Amino acid sequence: MDILETKVLSNIILLQTVLEEVRNRSSSIYKRTLDLVGNKNKYYTFVNEHHRETHVESKDCESTNDRNDRAIRRAVEWYNEHLSTPGGVSLKVILLTDDRKNRDLAIAQGLIALSMKEYVETLEKHPFLLDKLSHKSYDADADGKLRAPLFPAHLSAEQVHIGIKSGKLLQGVFYASRDNFLEGTVNVDGMDKSVLLQGHEGLNRAVDGDHVAIEMLPETQWSAPSEVVMQDEGGDPGDVNPDEEQVLESAVKGKERTPTGKVVAIIRRNWRQYCGVIQLGFYQGAINHIFVPAERKIPKIRIETRQSDVLANQRIIVAIDSWSRYSRYPKGHFVRALGEIGDKDTENEVLLLEHDIPHTKFSDAVLACLPKMPWAITKEDEDCRVDLRNVCICSVDPPGCTDIDDALHCFQLPNGNYEVGVHIADVSHFIRPGTALDKEASRRGTTVYLTDKRLDMVPELLSSNLCSLRGQEERLSFSCIWELTPDAQILSTKFHKSIICSKKAMTYEEAQLIIDDSSQNDDLALGLRGLNNLAKKLKKQRTDNGALVLASPEVRFHVDSETHEPLEVVVKKLRDTNSMVEEFMLLANISVATRILAEFPECAILRRHPTPPISNFEPLMRSLKTQGFDLDVTSGKGFSDSLDKAVKPENPFFNNMVRILATRCMLQAVYFCSGMIQPDEYKHYGLAVPIYTHFTSPIRRYADIMVHRLLAVCIGADHMSPEMLDKNFSNQVCKNLNYRNRMAQYAGRASVALHTHLFFRNKIQDEQGYILYVRKNALLILIPKYGLEGTVYVAPKKGEVLPVTFVYDEEQQTQTCGSVVFNPFDPVKVQLSLDQSDRQREKLVFKLVEPVIPGFSVPSVELQPEEPMEVEIVSEKARAAAPPAKRTKKGKR
Repeated sequence: MDILETKVLSNIILLQTVLEEVRNRSSSIYKRTLDLVGNKNKYYTFVNEHHRETHVESKDCESTNDRNDRAIRRAVEWYNEHLSTPGGVSLKVILLTDDRKNRDLAIAQGLIALSMKEYVETLEKHPFLLDKLSHKSYDADADGKLRAPLFPAHLSAEQVHIGIKSGKLLQGVFYASRDNFLEGTVNVDGMDKSVLLQGHEGLNRAVDGDHVAIEMLPETQWSAPSEVVMQDEGGDPGDVNPDEEQVLESAVKGKERTPTGKVVAIIRRNWRQYCGVIQLGFYQGAINHIFVPAERKIPKIRIETRQSDVLANQRIIVAIDSWSRYSRYPKGHFVRALGEIGDKDTENEVLLLEHDIPHTKFSDAVLACLPKMPWAITKEDEDCRVDLRNVCICSVDPPGCTDIDDALHCFQLPNGNYEVGVHIADVSHFIRPGTALDKEASRRGTTVYLTDKRLDMVPELLSSNLCSLRGQEERLSFSCIWELTPDAQILSTKFHKSIICSKKAMTYEEAQLIIDDSSQNDDLALGLRGLNNLAKKLKKQRTDNGALVLASPEVRFHVDSETHEPLEVVVKKLRDTNSMVEEFMLLANISVATRILAEFPECAILRRHPTPPISNFEPLMRSLKTQGFDLDVTSGKGFSDSLDKAVKPENPFFNNMVRILATRCMLQAVYFCSGMIQPDEYKHYGLAVPIYTHFTSPIRRYADIMVHRLLAVCIGADHMSPEMLDKNFSNQVCKNLNYRNRMAQYAGRASVALHTHLFFRNKIQDEQGYILYVRKNALLILIPKYGLEGTVYVAPKKGEVLPVTFVYDEEQQTQTCGSVVFNPFDPVKVQLSLDQSDRQREKLVFKLVEPVIPGFSVPSVELQPEEPMEVEIVSEKARAAAPPAKRTKKGKR
């Protein structure tokens, strides 16, 4: 496929027989194949199965594969006859196939048949195509010498089927560790704990995301998760390093054992194309090289390339073709180059590809679904909606936010109660089920927010204009309106489609200034104060019920308006208005979830947050125990209360760190269809509510659009489309949304990491940090100012000698060096710098400054005082949407 997509070849005929086989094997490859047809390179399809001259019937005792191969050969034969002209020059058709038997039979029939490699080798003007050849198998090293197997053979499909049916084998998805390349886990249905896999033989050529069959080891052979950070430092690509296994074995000795297994077969590969760099040097002067993926969970890959001198400074894409049991690394092929290493656009492209983020332009078919401009609210819209244009409605969002999903209103009723309304952009009015626009929004699933850009789920005309609830502009909305008592108790709830005109679009800071300014007493100020007071009472109700208040470090970069390079990093600051908006969005989501589940108990789209297993909390519990705190994880309420008690007056950041680590103990919240699981599994652990959904952000989340459609049917504002009643269809959509949501989060974090690297180029800075975890060979450090984590290694790497010795105490979770003891949560000062010695693999280096350990600590750096800067606060939702700040005459921010 990678060769066909280069646009070098032309006059290619794709037979119907081949297309059918491709469709049965891989939907993604089938789509890529169809995309080739009809372009300027002259790719054609021929419906050979329905043509009288080329159709063939199956023979007795003939396999489907043999019959299809015969149909292919007959089509080639017919083309040769069809393209011949009496007395003229005949055009010949070449059969390209890597099926050796089919190729030999074609040649025996007098046809021209070549493998893809044989054909590409004839194209002397395009030698780079050889790099793109798929490498299916190899059992020898670079010199052609057969090696001894390094991995156990995988079981056959039949053996796997019998083993799983008998219960001898288990199956699940393999997840590789980011911190230890010799470790991974498999989640098995029905087991409380993940099954641990360790060592080269235990992982047995599984790649992150593969669906594997595993065999449980006897309990006497169970192991424990290691507490060492191990990266693959390489070595002979055709051999394994026994020292690595010894390090792993010593790291788990004496620890509490956990269920352990080994991979015995790969049920389904989840390979994709990977971004990374070439690691030169293993085969001097040869075409064989090692590719190092950007994602640490993916093993290194052996590739052949004749362009190593050029590609050495490039980020490239590689695909895995096979992984023989005779080689330490899988074999793959070069796909394409992305650009120069370190270039910001190239690195952005890498993180988008690595996290499978759709980022191509919207197609013409999608854009054709958009309303024609100029657009205006019609008389028909006015007749079927509640007119709220005279109500004092406002929006409160981060600075620079252009995709405004939500707006609020609040005023006191004559009886002393309050009317509060949440008004959400009516995106479903513009996106109808089954259209190209709907399918594309469903595929993308969510808007992705990077540090310097936003990748919209829907075209900008909707996201930043017609659906955005901008100030002083009439918009269509979906409203949820309550009557609340002064104590924030709900007396009634109403839903309706509406027309609104937001009186003002404000930032969190602007809204906070209005609330705090007692001289302002107009409808807007009174409404905001009412919302703020009620929100505080709603939050207290939630936390009293056991809702968790967790934390995660969030930062914002000030970016140069001309070079787009990061100039400064600031931590997001939260105000009361942030919480005010959040509380009413939560309330709306809960109210809508209750309504749609009552109407559609089998096909409501909801969001659940499973209760984490107690084992998830064990590392945090051990760390807190050493600090004199007990963590109650028997219930959400007990957990919330014990988090509140984990306070150290001498360390003001201690409680925040505890909450950051508590966040990592949680399971992922996921979308689901109500008819697919039992009602007792609907609950949202983090929010401490029995039912929840997403309704309030339809511009940036497709799940909210689905919920809007269900709610519209509930109130008689729209009709039911057939797929909304199909719970299996909804379940598949939810699976994609969960995947897209997870990848969007990872991409956002990777974008922050990228800009942090850019920020630290040519900088060395000392910063205040805190120890998050103490490991056997390292201290994991959090730098709150940057929301950044890194590692200070306290054990020598291979070939390295440290001037001091650290002693690890597993029970107390400490590292001791002389009189200095390092505990979890201890404050430290570290020096941050970017190691650019290897241009291919730049990395941020953490070095200990304080406490001072002679021979190990580095001298403190004198920081130059900087001009005070006005801090702009932007939430994760729209940090990418904020416009760059203007320069002053001095060129400073």
